[in-house]
Amino acid sequence: MRTVIFDLDGTLADTSGDLIAAANACFRAEGHGDQLDPQLDASTAFRGGRAMLRLGFSRLGLEAGRLDAAVERCFRPLLGNYEAAIDVHTRLYPGAMEAVEALRDAGVGIGICTNKPEGLAETLLVRLGIRPAFDTLIGADTLPVRKPHAAPLLEAVSRIGGHPERALLVGDTETDRETARAAKMPCILVTFGPDGQGVAELEPDALLDNYTALPALVEKLLA
Repeated sequence: MRTVIFDLDGTLADTSGDLIAAANACFRAEGHGDQLDPQLDASTAFRGGRAMLRLGFSRLGLEAGRLDAAVERCFRPLLGNYEAAIDVHTRLYPGAMEAVEALRDAGVGIGICTNKPEGLAETLLVRLGIRPAFDTLIGADTLPVRKPHAAPLLEAVSRIGGHPERALLVGDTETDRETARAAKMPCILVTFGPDGQGVAELEPDALLDNYTALPALVEKLLA
């Protein structure tokens, strides 16, 4: 069986607005104003909670020791903020679910491998009304390791009943590219995220400018 595994944030859905809102709430709780911009800092949002906190606190001029402590102190509150307002600004990318359904209709196994904690990813998929479309979900804490380690991607494929030689990953960042490389799978990177055509520098097996082209790319790469 052919298998396609998707990243979540920045690949299936633009979650940056809600992620940045959660981080800015932490900065306000610390007595500061908002430090992150929903548009300018979207790429940092897709790299995780600690990355957002580190960027924000660095803008406040914290030196290394205090910065690290502030990031760890605020990480759990950030997750709480995010869970409480997880789907206020989040939107699926145009054509994403139509492409998923087209692949499913063609007999392709579909899963998600994300560095978002599994519980938060599950909540978001349910809130968006798309959880039934995915045969499996692997989050950052499902296994002892996370992307770019190959194990989460391989586990996602295995749980569907697929095989690495007949599977690929659709993502949006260097982390996804390195994960696919570690698992010896093809990788498609989307160009409609904040890094745009810049992801071409990562030399994926294919670029995806619009989800309408995905079924044909899958057919080509997994022929």
